[in-house]
Amino acid sequence: MKDKPVWLRSRRAAREEPPLTREKIVAEAVALLDEEGAAKLTMRRLAQRLDAGSTTLYWHVDTKDDVLDLALDTVFGEVALPEPSGDWRADVRALVTGWRGAMLRHPWSAALVGRPMIGPNVLARTEFLYAALLRGGFSGSALATAAHGLANYVTGSALTLTVANGDDGPLPEGYLDGYPILRDNGHLRAEDWNEIFAQGLESFMDGLASLRA
Repeated sequence: MKDKPVWLRSRRAAREEPPLTREKIVAEAVALLDEEGAAKLTMRRLAQRLDAGSTTLYWHVDTKDDVLDLALDTVFGEVALPEPSGDWRADVRALVTGWRGAMLRHPWSAALVGRPMIGPNVLARTEFLYAALLRGGFSGSALATAAHGLANYVTGSALTLTVANGDDGPLPEGYLDGYPILRDNGHLRAEDWNEIFAQGLESFMDGLASLRA
């Protein structure tokens, strides 16, 4: 049977105050992930950065997957929860724009969103999104469609930009001559990405509005 997610397991009780806390472990893991990405995260390297033994580390987290789940939830904790404004579109816009910004500050995070998304920070922001959509008149399958569509849109945008920022630069001259439309229209300047996201979000919400009963 698959182990329970880290949030559903009880923390071990220490006989005395440990020199290391789960919060400190996660903060250092986020720093390591920001510097080197998820592929370079190992429990051994994390313990070395914390100047701790592996035994001490494993007292707080059982596996690397625990660390990734906790780190991802920490990133979601950076997304501000706006005060409900009475305008569902404004509330959604504020949330998902902050969500995208957090993922762009931590480029490894977008690729991990397929992991269990039941941490307290994720759930609080998902609750806000659903509440905003409910206030906007969405319900039933329309509510689920809107919420999942927005989540996929913001995650896909962040992942696409993360990949684009990590490429090897422009293609060689003439490489796209056989694809004239892409050659003339496919290149995006760095400053275009935010505008495209904002325009796409407004268009997406326009489409979602037609789902309301």
